Amino acid sequence: MIAGVFAGVILGFIGWLAIRVIVPGLYTVDQNERAVKTTLGRAERVGKSTTLEDPMSQTLSEEERPRYGYPQLRVILPGGPYFKLPWQKIIKISVAIQTVSIGYDPDVPTANSHGELLEAVTKDQLNTGLHGQIRFSVSDKNLYAYVFGVKSPVAHVMGYFISILRERIAVFEAPKPLAGEADADPFVASRVQGVSINDLRKNLSTMNQHMEDECRSSVARYGIGLNAALITGIDPPPEVESALAAINTAHNQVSSEISLAQASADQKIVQSRKAVEIGTMRAQAEVQMLAQLSDQLKILKAGGKGAIENYVRNVKLKLYGEASRVLVEVKS
Repeated sequence: MIAGVFAGVILGFIGWLAIRVIVPGLYTVDQNERAVKTTLGRAERVGKSTTLEDPMSQTLSEEERPRYGYPQLRVILPGGPYFKLPWQKIIKISVAIQTVSIGYDPDVPTANSHGELLEAVTKDQLNTGLHGQIRFSVSDKNLYAYVFGVKSPVAHVMGYFISILRERIAVFEAPKPLAGEADADPFVASRVQGVSINDLRKNLSTMNQHMEDECRSSVARYGIGLNAALITGIDPPPEVESALAAINTAHNQVSSEISLAQASADQKIVQSRKAVEIGTMRAQAEVQMLAQLSDQLKILKAGGKGAIENYVRNVKLKLYGEASRVLVEVKS
């Protein structure tokens, strides 16, 4: 009887242990996820390694390196099932690439026209609206910064990106044409430079590349890597839209006139070259004929006395044979 009760207690404890400890302790990690295990709130670390030992920290300045030196965590890769104890906690992080508007604010969704339009001021004090997208993903090389470093890492990255973008817009100047480029390309000389919005629109690819280069340190700072920044449109204020349209129209007209003038000049140059070539060929042909005649006369002279007179007589006879009428001068 006692043995039966004892066996029931043991089975009950095993069942309770399985329901409350073993089953809840099993977990899996999806393909687009990474996980970190914490024990009583402390994440498992990889020895004493820090992110400063990783190549991603090379984007940080010497002043920033001590500030962003985070411990390296032991990352749980996709798979499973894994097991955790009751006093341990699993934090799963999605590493999938996310795409948001450049005006997206995770803390205030209604900001920047509900994330659709980001305002920035140009160097000539024009308040412009920017459209575009930004792609980013969480890096498993710096999960400590993403999970424990800042309260809202996405908001930090967006604020960091927007501050760099606005600073770049405020001081942007179009690249100067290289020495001799204006002479080689007539359109270079006719570019409308000095108008900040036109300069920005013509150099969007340069702007996007600059933003990607400047934001490479976001992985070491916040654990989020910027995959691409794509600024697709720059809208001027309504009050200057008509003025910009007039400037661009005048620029297009000037470019068209320069193109026509350049084409006409090129055509005249080609015609002049052809005329010179034709004249040169004619002169060479005449010189060649005179040289041949001179050679023949030399041969006739070497033939002895009367050779030239005989040659002239033969030529006259040939001409007489071909002529239908001959006029002969009679001396009185």
